[in-house]
Amino acid sequence: MNSVYNVIIRPVVSERSFDLMNQNKYTFEVAKQAPKEEIADAVEKLFGVRVVKVNTISVKPKTKRVRYQAGKTRSWKKAIVTVAEGDSIELFGQQAASEE
Repeated sequence: MNSVYNVIIRPVVSERSFDLMNQNKYTFEVAKQAPKEEIADAVEKLFGVRVVKVNTISVKPKTKRVRYQAGKTRSWKKAIVTVAEGDSIELFGQQAASEE
């Protein structure tokens, strides 16, 4: 990989990911071929935090139907990044704090 922007594609916005933020865990969509070490380096460089742990999940495609045509959603890779105690990523910091 040549750039941290090619490793981290986007943050995952869901109810579960917002709940995990209280435990210093942040969820991102990452490049399929990115290893855990590269994901950790990219998060540290982008957000200036210390990464403790990275868990990755390959999300399988789901079957969806549009009228009579069946197809599949895309497959992608999700990373749940645990940052050090006291560090936080101000991605959705205002929204997460206001919901508590």
